[in-house]
Amino acid sequence: MPLSKINSFVYSYIRFIEMLGVMMRIFSFSLVSWMGADSPFLFVWAFNTADAVILSWCAILKKDSAYTLLNVFWVLVGIVGMLRASSLSFLAIKAAVLQWLAHTTNLLT
Repeated sequence: MPLSKINSFVYSYIRFIEMLGVMMRIFSFSLVSWMGADSPFLFVWAFNTADAVILSWCAILKKDSAYTLLNVFWVLVGIVGMLRASSLSFLAIKAAVLQWLAHTTNLLT
């Protein structure tokens, strides 16, 4: 499905999609507030990152630079949060990225 069709669909239902993203964010922060240290942090980070992607997309379509910056920032924070919550070390992540780059380079040469 071309990106223009997806953007058209999102734009057609943008109020509903934005509300869904906001409700997802409220849910994820409420879960952490209620459960504290017992909350499922990887799930919360993944859920929060998904709502940040939704809200970023809507902000980009609406050409709202402030909310685009805010939500893209939350996507990046969410990626870091998911990596930390999954207990991966920096060295393991670095090794995986380097291995992926090596395989990609081999495929392209």
